[in-house]
Amino acid sequence: MGTLADEATNLPKKPSRQVDHIPGESGLPVIGFTLHFLSDFHGLVNRMVAKHGPVFRYRAVMQDVITLTGPDANEFILRDAERNFSSKKAWDIILEKLFPNGLMLRDFENHKVHRKILQGAFKKPVLEAYVEKMNISFNRGLSSWPVQKEMLFFNHIKTLLLNTGAELFIGIKLGAEADKVNQSFIAAVDASLAILRMPIPGTTWWKGMRGRRYLEHFLGSLVAQKRLTEDNDFFSQICHSKGENGEQLSDEEVRDHMIFLLFAAHDTTTSTITSLIYRLAKHPQWQHILREEMLSFGKDTLTYEDLDDMEKTSLVFRETLRMHPALPTIPRRAVNACEFKGFKIPKNAAVGVVPLHTHYMEEYWTNPYKFDPERFSAARAEHKKHFYQWVPFGGGQHKCLGLNFAEIQTKMFLFHFLRKYRIEVRHGYEMPVQVVPLAVPKDGFPCTLHSVNR
Repeated sequence: MGTLADEATNLPKKPSRQVDHIPGESGLPVIGFTLHFLSDFHGLVNRMVAKHGPVFRYRAVMQDVITLTGPDANEFILRDAERNFSSKKAWDIILEKLFPNGLMLRDFENHKVHRKILQGAFKKPVLEAYVEKMNISFNRGLSSWPVQKEMLFFNHIKTLLLNTGAELFIGIKLGAEADKVNQSFIAAVDASLAILRMPIPGTTWWKGMRGRRYLEHFLGSLVAQKRLTEDNDFFSQICHSKGENGEQLSDEEVRDHMIFLLFAAHDTTTSTITSLIYRLAKHPQWQHILREEMLSFGKDTLTYEDLDDMEKTSLVFRETLRMHPALPTIPRRAVNACEFKGFKIPKNAAVGVVPLHTHYMEEYWTNPYKFDPERFSAARAEHKKHFYQWVPFGGGQHKCLGLNFAEIQTKMFLFHFLRKYRIEVRHGYEMPVQVVPLAVPKDGFPCTLHSVNR
């Protein structure tokens, strides 16, 4: 008898279409609501909930999806107490060829073993070393950003975090080698959105698969060297980390996890920092509040221990993730037939929850469309009405492994950024957002930086 992970792997590639018993609609022939899904996902979900209720179905991206909304639904799917849902099968459609065997593409016992091993890369001494490196990397990288003229923030933060990631994650210095790694990584990420998935030279998919092969070769060639010394970078830590019973990853598993970690850590943090800076540009009073908090340290670099004292920054970080979760929707595939509040979910159905919708529900949030970081303060604690009402990092067994690292990196960036720059956007500007596979600005987020006199 096979394991649950085997059952998930053996499900048909395409999800079940036997979902007509769920209230909802299919939209246009073939494409369904794909255009709405890509251009206005939040609006699409709001309209569906208003018309069909908190559990509905719709068709987009060539599949019928049963969507469950609200904190109870988040708990049912993400906590998955009855082990009914596969993360791997849901993400395989988009990521299987480009980022195979990553943690998000593993399930149940197999996922548990690998997650335990990877947790070793996030130990306190290692994080302390990362903070030291970030001080140097962010201070150096931000010094060359343009001032007094409009620039595309997303492009600059993407490059800065890629360069920082090359050192923190892989342990390589800036230069031609790091540039090649970054270019290959970007090509692989871009290919995750490719509609035409055939190895035709020059296409996005072809470039992405070529980038994947380079990353496999480059990172694979370093594993033996990384196993010889235990340095304070993710790559070395993963090579040496062990599970509860002394398990270690094979060379191929180390390679695949490293490629996926680059994807998971870099793109989510890029998304979050971009959204946070956008909110600060729209709310300059909070820019001032955070800058004063940064200056109150009275020094040019931070230590790991300093991060806990950034109370106002923590509030802004949480409110940004409420309004702009990097993963607006979290997909799963039903391994077993199950039921939620009277709605029957068939085996192999594509299902999903929507953090973005939950984060704007008036039952849980006061004036949810208002940027209000103080809602997370101890005095108000709006986020504590339901354990699954604020889920920017997911939940349950698949809760983001690097959530603390993401907050550390964001705070370190803000410390160096806000002490150097004040940010402005054009009057009336509203940032258009692409939600798949991660929330990113469609226009690159044009803004202007001004030097801060201290």
